[in-house]
Amino acid sequence: MAHLAVAGLQLDLKSGDNIARIADEVAAAKRRLPWVELILVGELAAFGASTAAAEPMPGQAEVRLAQIARDNGVWLVPGSIYEASGGRVYNTAPVIDPAGQVVARYRKLYPFYPYEQGVSAGEGVCVFDIPRVGRVGLSICYDMWFPETTRALACLGAEVILHPTMTNTIDRDAEKAIARASAAQNQVWFVDINVAGDLGVGGSCVYGPGGEVVHEAGPGREVIALDLDLEYVKRVRDHGWHGLGQTLKSFRDGPAAFGPYLPGGRSTPSLLALGPLEMPRPREHGPAAPAAAPIKHLPLGADH
Repeated sequence: MAHLAVAGLQLDLKSGDNIARIADEVAAAKRRLPWVELILVGELAAFGASTAAAEPMPGQAEVRLAQIARDNGVWLVPGSIYEASGGRVYNTAPVIDPAGQVVARYRKLYPFYPYEQGVSAGEGVCVFDIPRVGRVGLSICYDMWFPETTRALACLGAEVILHPTMTNTIDRDAEKAIARASAAQNQVWFVDINVAGDLGVGGSCVYGPGGEVVHEAGPGREVIALDLDLEYVKRVRDHGWHGLGQTLKSFRDGPAAFGPYLPGGRSTPSLLALGPLEMPRPREHGPAAPAAAPIKHLPLGADH
């Protein structure tokens, strides 16, 4: 039976160089949980959300992260770092094997515009194979708000989706709902690891291929260790969760050709009417109301 032993590290971090801290946390997790095969850290955990830290890949930061994987003999997805390439900046997550080799790099498809300014979008999804275990998909934070990203990974055979996140805003609860729905709709293990401390609000979450709640973290540092049964994914996809919907088969066999995915399908009047994607501005109010008449104070019990 194929299993994947994963540890998600929800770390309380500050902006700046956090790679030494990540190294200590990975080593501690591996010492305590020697059965863990893959370790996942939150989005932009290495340096925080400043594009000033962008560097080429391969580069010094990635070399240091590769050393962490090699020293501990684990697969490592260390969140993401800002990658400088061809005059652009990408939000890129490397996938590093236990020998310290980078086997994939995934560029976030949907930067968090208009806030993630100066960051370019990637051009494709990312799956990778762990020998004798199974296929893993990778997406980053805002990607999951676009269900096409998760469906694309499932259609490529991903049985587990790793989802590093950096969220420090009030929509974290909505993200957990999206993560759970993504797991159920695509019959996949969905592992969403946020950062904590100065960089995020925590609340990492893990859901099963039937939408089961495996774990929902609190706001602080946590090590979330999981033994994911990939044969269970196969059974759910084949028979449905408890004999219910066979979602991916129905998607495969369904006749629908959805309009937004046809050429020109995103140029509908309703979408075009939304206007440009730009930073929200203070709301303009109408002219000031006329001054109210002074209040006449009457003694208690007086006739109005």
